[in-house]
Amino acid sequence: MRVRILSSALPDLVKGREFYDRQAEGIGDYFFDSVFSDIDSLSLFGGIHRKVIGFHRLLAHRFPYAIYYKMDSKSSVVVYRVLDCRQDPAKIRLALKPVR
Repeated sequence: MRVRILSSALPDLVKGREFYDRQAEGIGDYFFDSVFSDIDSLSLFGGIHRKVIGFHRLLAHRFPYAIYYKMDSKSSVVVYRVLDCRQDPAKIRLALKPVR
């Protein structure tokens, strides 16, 4: 299965990487690699995750982030957002609303 990452998810990844870079040297790279590993797993497991706010939600394994994606008509995975789970749920709903 093919996995596409939309441009709406890229600032989320950059923001997360920058946050963890400020915590300690090398953590930002580890965050980036870990989340991309989770995204890569969607090529095998896309579509099996629980739906939340109209999106499938994969919880990242090593960081408190969620990957929000949809399945398109060609049976490929489209990643819309990668959001920090520690924020207010209302902010998460707001972040997902424009990309519906």
